[in-house]
Amino acid sequence: MKYLYSILFVLVLFTGCGKDDSYIPDVAVNYNITVTEFSLKATNNVLLVPDHGVAGLIIVKTSLGGYLAFDRCSSVNPEARCKVVPDDSGLSATDPCSGAKFSLIDGGPVKAPAVRNLKAYTVYLQGGQLLNVRN
Repeated sequence: MKYLYSILFVLVLFTGCGKDDSYIPDVAVNYNITVTEFSLKATNNVLLVPDHGVAGLIIVKTSLGGYLAFDRCSSVNPEARCKVVPDDSGLSATDPCSGAKFSLIDGGPVKAPAVRNLKAYTVYLQGGQLLNVRN
């Protein structure tokens, strides 16, 4: 019986620690922009920021005046680093490689083949004037 528990423990250990290569990798993000600069550069309350995160950032000003940030890397085949593109409404973004669509309200998938959310980052509003996006 003692050996049975040892075998079960080893099986659980090896099956539970598998690497998930199908999701967006973790990279350090620490990006700052003023609220004024965001307002000047954003289109439909959405700002695209290249060269940060895995495939760039999407920063969204919500209807309640808050801010959200997502990685532009699609969660469908993320190894391809396909950058999602915000739709004209500013409410969703589309993966041009797969046709998948994501909500910019919560990063969730809204059209197949997407089944996983976009990678979200934390946005801090410092002093009412500076947006800090980080993980």
